[in-house]
Amino acid sequence: CATNDVSIETDLASEVRADFPLLDQEVYGKPLVYLDNAATSQKPKQVLDVLAAYYTGYNSNVHRGVHNLSAKSTTAYEQAREQVARFVNADSWKEIVYTRNASEAINLVANTWGAENIGEGDEIVLSVMEHHSNIVPWQLLAKRTGAVLRFVGLTEDERLDMEELRGLVNSRTKLISIAHVSNTLGCVNPVEEIVSLAKEVDAKVLLDACQSVPHMPVDVQALGCDWLVASGHKMCAPTGIGFLWGKYELLDSMPPWMGGGEMIADVFLEESTYAEPPSRFEAGTPAIGEAIGLGAACEYLSAIGMDRVYQYETEIGEYLHQKLSEVEGIRIYGPAPDSSSGIERAALCSFTAEGVHATDLATILDQSGIAIRSGHHCTQPLHRHLGINATARASLYVYNTRAEVDAFVEGLRETISFFKDI
Repeated sequence: CATNDVSIETDLASEVRADFPLLDQEVYGKPLVYLDNAATSQKPKQVLDVLAAYYTGYNSNVHRGVHNLSAKSTTAYEQAREQVARFVNADSWKEIVYTRNASEAINLVANTWGAENIGEGDEIVLSVMEHHSNIVPWQLLAKRTGAVLRFVGLTEDERLDMEELRGLVNSRTKLISIAHVSNTLGCVNPVEEIVSLAKEVDAKVLLDACQSVPHMPVDVQALGCDWLVASGHKMCAPTGIGFLWGKYELLDSMPPWMGGGEMIADVFLEESTYAEPPSRFEAGTPAIGEAIGLGAACEYLSAIGMDRVYQYETEIGEYLHQKLSEVEGIRIYGPAPDSSSGIERAALCSFTAEGVHATDLATILDQSGIAIRSGHHCTQPLHRHLGINATARASLYVYNTRAEVDAFVEGLRETISFFKDI
């Protein structure tokens, strides 16, 4: 069986790698090993070609013209929305709101639904592992409204503490906003169980799916959450585009956030009326080419098959964790993957090396063509909770290979040895 698994991995990597032209280059005379995918993914030719075709063939503003180019751009823009909706199994394309990124999507919910439904003494439940984008908007809302933020901690093996969450959720809880997958710990949170807890007290659930939508099948109807946010640039799409999915009845109840063109029904000097979702939340000229690119990215990943992507990343992620844990002086954060007991882990590892700062590790590895991330990964509260200032992070995607993991681990050993000798 193990031999077959490796064969499947090798076949998948060889199938898709040629689609990503950026990977075929040298850095400082060494082959590029790109292991910073949790920060942003590379883009396949299929997406780049669609983007180029828009700008060279039918660039025009959407919804605002009857001429041929405008009709073409509008059709492609709205077809992309349908592609995104299919990718996450939304009930309708009307449930997909284009945003610049997941951060904007969370801010949109906080400044519309949150502003109208959360008041003094109401509670918002978050966790210590959240990305800053899923903390700061709620801090701003709480400061304006007098709401209270509650934070769930971690278990001993650095997963979400569900017992603590059960103790925090009460009749004052209005919202649980949580990461599906931690961008630092790699743990996969039990969304269905969280949703069930929320429903017991009639609270809403917002899911930060930036680290899950690119890597595993995500079905918003099966998950049962109320909103889900994701960023395109982490899932083979261009930068500057993301989306908010929300149950339509919720979106329809939310007031506008930004005013301008596109989001209106009628404008009078004294007042205005507003469009139905999703247009209500898309003021001004949108990122048309980027949205079309997002749709193409969804089609690209769907053609591979998200079940296959998930299987591949589970296997190569376990390999990364195993090889990294064999390096002396390395401390990996988050739970160890254990499929036998149902402990899932994303294909990323944040770690520290005894006696060497994370940024020093990343700097020296870069000289060997190996790209990893160092710092707090926009999770400063989590790093403080763990008692550390920074970690290094290696994160994989569908085009990474075991050979690249081996090169990274060997480079890491050499880097640690270098610092020990000076």
